[in-house]
Amino acid sequence: MLYHWSEALVRSFHALNVVHYITFRAMMGLLTALFISFLLSPWLIRTLKTKQIKGIIRQDGPQSHFSKAGTPTMGGTLILFSVLVPLLLWMDWTNSFNWISVFIFSGYGALGFWDDYQKIKHKNTKGVTGKGKLRVQIILALVAMGLHYYLTPEASTLYFPFFKNTSLDLGWWYIPFSVFVIVGSSNAVNLTDGLDGLAIVPIMIAAGCFGILTYVSGNALIAEYLHFPFIRNAGELTILASCLVGASLGFLWYNSYPAQVFMGDVGSLPLGGAIATIAILSKHELLLVLIGGIFVVEAISVITQVFSYKTTGKRIFRMAPIHHHFELKGWPEPKIIVRFWIISIILGLMGLLSLKIR
Repeated sequence: MLYHWSEALVRSFHALNVVHYITFRAMMGLLTALFISFLLSPWLIRTLKTKQIKGIIRQDGPQSHFSKAGTPTMGGTLILFSVLVPLLLWMDWTNSFNWISVFIFSGYGALGFWDDYQKIKHKNTKGVTGKGKLRVQIILALVAMGLHYYLTPEASTLYFPFFKNTSLDLGWWYIPFSVFVIVGSSNAVNLTDGLDGLAIVPIMIAAGCFGILTYVSGNALIAEYLHFPFIRNAGELTILASCLVGASLGFLWYNSYPAQVFMGDVGSLPLGGAIATIAILSKHELLLVLIGGIFVVEAISVITQVFSYKTTGKRIFRMAPIHHHFELKGWPEPKIIVRFWIISIILGLMGLLSLKIR
């Protein structure tokens, strides 16, 4: 909105030309999201408590979690608002990448909201059925990626990080591949969101890393210098990544141990989907496995646990996802959280090495 208004006024007010710079709008988006989060979080927490919108604690989960009963949930609604409002202000809405990413973010947010609402209404942890949730996720991702494939000629090209000029054209197979990435990332973040602040910091780190990578990919001069694939329009995704960082940082203030509010599916599903969409549109899909390594490990721990139990009757971990395994081994919750954060920082830095190692 402000970006397009500035275009009409820049001839009269030359100072508004700064709004055309992605770096300026990215920083303003981050600060706007952070400001909204800090401004509205206390009101939201009070409202959730008043409405008795409390998190449902798993009965088969660690006993230490029972003390968290009564903590309000659906705090992710504020994350949605804190991201979407700055995007309306600072994004270039003539860019198709922006529409696709916001479609996934808001669509998955709506799904997460409905899932949380069902849990609160029926006072259990089931919510929307797993198959139903997966079906909606796939449909939304199919629409977005089908549109991306149709509008972007180079959409089907898969680039390999750390290798110069190494790529593979997947053709129309790129659509199911990208759908798998988005749905997988969304659910992996959802699985990670089991301890206070555990998921939001890795999200913030991943968003920050992809913000840098998308800016490089969308700048022809820098991309050529670093032997990066130049992706026209990808630079605008830096705005979304920055807004995710700002909203996550503001939410962390209230979600850090001991949490005053839980994120809920309304936060975890769209955050995971948004990170994956940024990676796909900027052609850094494979780096998502590295930068989002914490989410990958959490998802794999659940998959292997289920597979092992169904085939052999034995469990690999004391409880899955893997953060619960460490809880049952006696690790204090804050130690698990901080160590997972440290690993996320290391993985993010390793992903950024792709800027120089090619």
